Amino acid sequence: MDTPVCYATYKGYCLLCTEEADGVLHGRVHGIRDIVTFHGDSPEALQRAFEEAVDDYLAVCGDACLLPDLPA
Repeated sequence: MDTPVCYATYKGYCLLCTEEADGVLHGRVHGIRDIVTFHGDSPEALQRAFEEAVDDYLAVCGDACLLPDLPA
């Protein structure tokens, strides 16, 4: 089994780039039980989408009075 590579971190969360399809990079937050995915058409766009996804995830958890899953 391959060890996942964390390409970037933001607020302690890890960006795992999962695949490229049709020129679009797809990623997900690694190390948490919840599924948080995002995409971008360049590495820079993927990084921005990752940060926005983490911020949105934390906001949704806060709005729902739920504790966000913490990275492993």
